[in-house]
Amino acid sequence: MELEVLKYIAAGIGAGLTVIGAGLGLGKIGNAALEGTARQPEAANAVRTTMIIIAALLEGAAMLGLVICLLTMVM
Repeated sequence: MELEVLKYIAAGIGAGLTVIGAGLGLGKIGNAALEGTARQPEAANAVRTTMIIIAALLEGAAMLGLVICLLTMVM
């Protein structure tokens, strides 16, 4: 019984940390993209494209972390 409860708590903490990390990462990416665009407006398209690619990779890693947490909880 106790092991079952600890499994749910660990999965919840892991999922929470994954989401917090992804949010912080996306915030840093957005901040860097805005600063880069403000410094060199002519490079806005390249900065935006790079930002979208990095954000997509970060979201993929976050989703993988959430799936691992959910699978840990189920098993």
